This record gives sequence, C-alpha cells and structure tokens, in this order.
Amino acid sequence: MSALEAEIVELVRADGPMPVSRYMGLCLGHPRHGYYITRDPFGREGDFTTAPEISQMFGELIGLWAAHLWQAMGAPARFRLVELGPGRGTLMADILRATRIAPGFREAASIHLVETSPALRARQAAALTGADPVWHDRLASALEGPVIVVANEFLDALPLDQFVMTPEGWRERLVGLDAEGKLAFGLATEAETALRIEAPVGAIFEQPSAALDIVAQVAGHVAAGGGAALFIDYGSARSGFGDTLQAMRKHGFVDPLAAPGEADLTVHVDFERMGQAALKAGAALHGPASQRDFLLALGLAQRAQALSMKADAGQQEAISAAFDRLIEPGETGMGELFKVLALSRPDLPPLPGFDLHRLPDQG
Repeated sequence: MSALEAEIVELVRADGPMPVSRYMGLCLGHPRHGYYITRDPFGREGDFTTAPEISQMFGELIGLWAAHLWQAMGAPARFRLVELGPGRGTLMADILRATRIAPGFREAASIHLVETSPALRARQAAALTGADPVWHDRLASALEGPVIVVANEFLDALPLDQFVMTPEGWRERLVGLDAEGKLAFGLATEAETALRIEAPVGAIFEQPSAALDIVAQVAGHVAAGGGAALFIDYGSARSGFGDTLQAMRKHGFVDPLAAPGEADLTVHVDFERMGQAALKAGAALHGPASQRDFLLALGLAQRAQALSMKADAGQQEAISAAFDRLIEPGETGMGELFKVLALSRPDLPPLPGFDLHRLPDQG
C-alpha cells in the first residue's frame, strides 16, 4: 500500500466516502505524495508521452500560430504568452524557437507558466534558460493584459465529479472502502436532486466543474483584455454519458484505485460544454477541430517535408513516424481522439487551423 493510499483510507474511515473529484485531487496534487508533485511523468521512462515530446513539429506549428495571432492582435508591444501545465517546457521551448522568425514577437512576449509541481518547474527552468519565465500557482495571477494562452493536455488532468442514474434518480459516485478495507467505488445513499438531466438507468454523467471554470476564466479575460487561447486535449466534440476516468502507468492502463499517487489520472474533455462555457463568458469560439485537421491546416505535411530534406535516412524515418503518430486516424488515434479548441476576443479575424487557412511555409 502506497503512503497516499494509506492516507486516503484513513480519510475515508474518518469522514466517509469522498467524491471522485477529491480523490483525483489528492492523487495528482497531494503536497507530499501527489503524482505530479513528486515526479517527471513524461517520455519513454515515464508513464506517457505528449505531442511536444513526439516531435518538434508540433510545438513549431503552435509557435507560428501564436506569432500569426499576435500580428492579428495588432502586434502589441507587450503581451503575456501563458502556458497551462507546461510539462517539461518542451512545447514552450519549441514555440520560442519557431517564433524567432517573427520580428518583434519575442521582445514583446513575457513568458508565464502555470505550474504547481516543483519537479516539473525544475525541468522547465532548464529547458527555458534565457527565456526568464515567471511561474504561477494559479491561473488568475497569470492573466493580465493581452494574452496568448496555450494548454496542451491540461484540462484532462483537472478533477471532476461523477453521477450514476439509478431507479431512484441520480446518485453521486464516491470512493469508499469495500468489505476488506480496500478502496472501491460506490454510490451516495441520497439522490442528487439538483441534476435534471434525462438519462437511462446506469448512465454516468461527469461534471467537470474545474475545467469549466478554467475555460470560463480564460474566455472572460481574452474577451475583455484581448488575445486568444488554444486548448488541445483528448475528448469528445459532443457531450454524452460515460465513465472516462482512466489511469496510466508505464504507458499502460491500470485500475484508477490501485495505486493512488503512483499513476496518472485523467478524464476525457467534453469540448461541447467547454465551448458553451467560453461563449457564455463572452469569447468567440473556434472549433473544436480534430488534431489531425488542425495540424494539417497549419502545414504539418509541408513542415515534415522541409525537415526531411535536411535529414539523413534515420532522421527521415523518425520524422515520418512522428508525422503519422500526430495525425493517426481512428477513434483511438491521436489525430482523431485529440481535439483543438480556440477562444478569442470577438473582434479578431478567423484563426489559422480552423478556417482551412494555412500558415506561410517556413522552409
């Protein structure tokens, strides 16, 4: 039994079963034993690999997207380039390298990272030497004036609550203890009367309050202060029912209750509801588009070809493999499973990647 599991068991014994959101919050962000607090989970030696770690092309195209957006904003002399959940700093490093071709962009940008993990902050500092990033524990302090916000695989790690439709109505799904004293899922004894959603018995409804709050906060800021935000994550373009809670360890799926604090816990993002939250907060909405369509619209194929022309045979093979993985089709392929949603101030023109407008070929 892990140290965090023992602590959660004692909490349940003392206070009773806890909501799924509290369990996720403890597993991922516990100050001593939380998954993201204690480790670098990325890459082959970690538990999962994100798009920026697969290929530099991903971050370069996001960087050129940001540079195009900055120019569409009127090239403000000062703006904040904000990343939520920056991982190892790989994406931001690629963004900054790609945007060196945009005169004035780097001089205008101040780099702001929303990150709570000491371990990952150290990796980000190493990756962004010379960029003078400013770290924030909370989103609110990172948003000031015109902003360009990027969040890749951030919303999926925010805790949510789950409810199950029973013959008596919706009941909250809780984490408690079974007869042997081990962590187990169960249901609240009282029905949740605030939910007025029609669904068949057995349906599971997920309430991503934390993610909705983040999107609404960002949307409200860009609508009033100027700029845009780009959210890239796996999830569905349309709302629905189902249990999307999953745990990943050593690049394989494991039981979410098996090793608290030792595995990554994530959920699928409901992009339809995220978009509704953004619109309600006053932002213009772009997408969601599939990652495949978005990257191809930005010129991924042309970028891969340009890199291959300067590469040896081994490098060409790696570029081709990365290209295929980033746009892989099918329900479980990165290109289709991952969606891209942008929010912007309503007076900005159409954004690249969503209106089939491709960025200029950079060679």
